[in-house]
Amino acid sequence: MNNEILYQIALTKVPQIGSVQAKLLVEELGSAKKIFESKKSTLEKIEGIGPARAKQIRDFKAFQELEEELKFIEKFQIQTLFLSDAGYPQKLLQCTDPPTLLYYKGTAHLNNSKAVAIIGTRSNSELGRELTEQLIEGLKPVSPLIVSGLAYGIDIIAHKKALKLEMETVAVLAHGLHTIYPYAHKKIAKEMIYSGGGLLSEFGSGIDPERHHFPSRNRIVAGLCDVTVIIESGVKGGSMVTAQLANGYHRDVMAFPGRVIDLKSSGCNELIKQQRAQLITGAADLLHFMGWQTQANVPAPQSNLFVDLSPDESVLYNILITTPSLHVDELRTQTSFSPSKIAALLLEMELKQLVQSLPGKHYKLRI
Repeated sequence: MNNEILYQIALTKVPQIGSVQAKLLVEELGSAKKIFESKKSTLEKIEGIGPARAKQIRDFKAFQELEEELKFIEKFQIQTLFLSDAGYPQKLLQCTDPPTLLYYKGTAHLNNSKAVAIIGTRSNSELGRELTEQLIEGLKPVSPLIVSGLAYGIDIIAHKKALKLEMETVAVLAHGLHTIYPYAHKKIAKEMIYSGGGLLSEFGSGIDPERHHFPSRNRIVAGLCDVTVIIESGVKGGSMVTAQLANGYHRDVMAFPGRVIDLKSSGCNELIKQQRAQLITGAADLLHFMGWQTQANVPAPQSNLFVDLSPDESVLYNILITTPSLHVDELRTQTSFSPSKIAALLLEMELKQLVQSLPGKHYKLRI
């Protein structure tokens, strides 16, 4: 057997090898085939693997059982995206636990430079519907990828509105592509596949929607996007989990506020109160905070932008100019500066009106 895809599928089936360990293995050895061909002594020396996990890899023999999965992929023309593939969603690679292998059916561009997760309660109010549709209408000029989970309520409203406006939209599923859950959304799922959208899952065929699959699905929604927007949510539920995951990935989180007596907005209000989400009232706020204003609304750069920039400030400037916003931890990672030096430099650049501080310790350049 020399089919690389079979080795990739096999890597997702090895006991004790989760997405974190798979990423370490791929970074070290390059391909799934090389992982299975490596000696136990080589595998166990890789950070995070050790003797027990190395033995699980070497002992894996169930390759023949995976032939059915390969037949399913070929029959339904499903695209597989492995960690090392060029088409793999690059934003997910920035996360500590990216899915080892993704199954994708559709035409939407997963590496869109702008991606927005729009999520919320399954039992939305009429106001929630209006806010969702108005938000997507306002985002259309910048052509973002709209991501959600195909669930009842806010999710399906977002998908339908995006399709109506001929915007790319992807549903991340908590099950294999052999089925659609909920079944009532099968028609819209088909429309997404053939009308500029897509269905994405880390689960192979035959894997049904189980309760414990949904948090895994939610991490993909959060990691795939630059910003996660919660329209309506109680204090418990999948949307709050996704918001927490997005915060953990240093991604922007935004929420629409609601009345203090409205249970459907209690989660949104709590996120805003705890400064884990930026309060927004519409698309204009999101575009502003993300620095995604359309060209017509972007003022021309000032000719004296570099005046009085120290060499260290120039380092931060050159990093920030490549991204809408960046978390302070990412700035530390990309430089050799200490936390105290980063803080001092950012403060000085704020005083010079060169940098703007955003919620959640994010920073962006002022244009």
